[in-house]
Amino acid sequence: MKKASYVFYAFGGKDVAHQIQICEANMVEIREIQKQDYKKAQKFAIQGMHLNWYMDNETILSLYSKYFWHMELNRATKAYGAYVNNCFVGVLLADMKGEKKRHHSFWRTIFVKAFDIMQNIVAGEGVGAYDTANKEMFASFRKKQEPDGEIVFLAADPECKVKGVGTALLSAFEAEETGKLVYLYTDNACTYQFYEHRGFTKSEVKDVVIDLNGKKVPLQCLLYSKTIQ
Repeated sequence: MKKASYVFYAFGGKDVAHQIQICEANMVEIREIQKQDYKKAQKFAIQGMHLNWYMDNETILSLYSKYFWHMELNRATKAYGAYVNNCFVGVLLADMKGEKKRHHSFWRTIFVKAFDIMQNIVAGEGVGAYDTANKEMFASFRKKQEPDGEIVFLAADPECKVKGVGTALLSAFEAEETGKLVYLYTDNACTYQFYEHRGFTKSEVKDVVIDLNGKKVPLQCLLYSKTIQ
């Protein structure tokens, strides 16, 4: 697998290099995500979050990934896209206190609310167990620390042959949020080790069993945090 150089730009509207790391082969460019890449980002959600482990129906998978993407994009104050030779290969969304929502949309809000209603009717309490675990972990975390923001979505194209896409995205984000305490939710079905290797601490753990139409899926929900240096 190839290693990548990467360059990313300050989000102030100027193409000013914020940081460059020289490695061996291709360059990963980090910039504001483009609207035409939203659908591909939704596919990253399916693969990166292993949604296909829990859902067999392709239509439901597509709808859920669209729901998840619209929900997180709507509250994002940071929306980085990673590009190799102008090909979209990764994305990071973050919600930071005191920063403006960059992609908030009324119609996106309507879609998310409508899907929430449909999801509760179809899946019942099964899906809610995951959300409840995250809320409980955050409540416990808040008793000890006051975070400045949350990384709400980070994923790279699993078919990309260039190594270091996730690291480049995280580095771009951290360069603009020095000194901030950030957190994120993940679980043991995802590659949580990625965060441990990059200085994040496992701050909270919650075991749950998600019931999806009779299919019981045990998961360990995780909350990671890091003060950016």
